[in-house]
Amino acid sequence: MAKVYIPRTLRLFTNSDFEIILGGEKISDVVSNLVGKYQDLENYIFTNEGRLKSFVNIYLNEEDIKRLDNLETKVYDDDKILLVPSSTD
Repeated sequence: MAKVYIPRTLRLFTNSDFEIILGGEKISDVVSNLVGKYQDLENYIFTNEGRLKSFVNIYLNEEDIKRLDNLETKVYDDDKILLVPSSTD
């Protein structure tokens, strides 16, 4: 299970939860589980077509997933995932 860290600006979508433990084999699975748990977050981070919005950055163990395999990046136990909105649309 990975730890997902939610920055203050997104906590209004997560009932003020800032550290959430979620499972998934890939980043896409973990994010899917996250929005399954906090449905209001889905419209904020995903487009109507289901793609991650351009201003949402995701880091795995401090590495931008865009430099890895993006949403297909593998996730292992004790990994740390951070969602960072760079700005809003």
